[in-house]
Amino acid sequence: MVKVQIRELTPRRCKLLIEEASPYFVNSLRRILIAEVPKLAINDVILYDNNSGLFDEIVAHRIGLIPVPTDLNALNFRDKCVCSGAGCPNCTVRYTLSKEGPGMVYSRDLQPENSKLAIPDPDIPIVELLKGQRLILEAEAILGRGREHAKWQSCSGVGYRYVPVVRNTKEIVDTLIQVARTVPADAARVQKGKEEVFDADGIVTLSDAALDLAEKQGVSIKWDETRFQFRFETDGSLTPQQALLKAVELMKTRLEEFEEKASKVKLVTAEAEA
Repeated sequence: MVKVQIRELTPRRCKLLIEEASPYFVNSLRRILIAEVPKLAINDVILYDNNSGLFDEIVAHRIGLIPVPTDLNALNFRDKCVCSGAGCPNCTVRYTLSKEGPGMVYSRDLQPENSKLAIPDPDIPIVELLKGQRLILEAEAILGRGREHAKWQSCSGVGYRYVPVVRNTKEIVDTLIQVARTVPADAARVQKGKEEVFDADGIVTLSDAALDLAEKQGVSIKWDETRFQFRFETDGSLTPQQALLKAVELMKTRLEEFEEKASKVKLVTAEAEA
């Protein structure tokens, strides 16, 4: 059974230690986080006035890439909503923006219908307005997935690596201690003549020079192919917890669908064909 330990969890970043797993499982989780976990993004922009230095299309593109807070339990995909895609509050979140120069237009200038849906990163620049220039618009955000467009990708920096295993083949404990000093406290364990595993976070800080030194002194560094250091970040539209739980839910659903379809496949043997 796959085991998961949370090594670091912040409002935007998550680090996991996944054990008793295969690369196929971990890579599936990675791909779902990138391409399948849904989020809100601004898809339609109606510009009423824009005499800034940027074309309407560029302004709309920049606004579309601004992270929008997402409540996956309260929203439906537009094509599956009861409004049949008309754009009701169950599938669409609306923002307005009205500003006159001089000054920079920031993401915080996008005003939501519901104050709870304010943009999480308020200081993203959109366009600079000179004196006499204006920007007035309405924007609609809908649910989508990363495989459709990058603006619907809530997770970035999604990656994993094997957990390293360090063996002191020549029993030179001093070398291992020297290497261990290059990582945070308690990040590595050193025991004479035994295999020891570096902490999943500590090994990341090991310099190439330290690894080269260790190998030259007889320290063998290998990789445990059943244990993985997994990490990802979000853009603020979802918390790491929300993104991870949704990814696991989607993975379970995909596997159940695959199992159901595979059970209906009829195998035709050579004898049966004859």
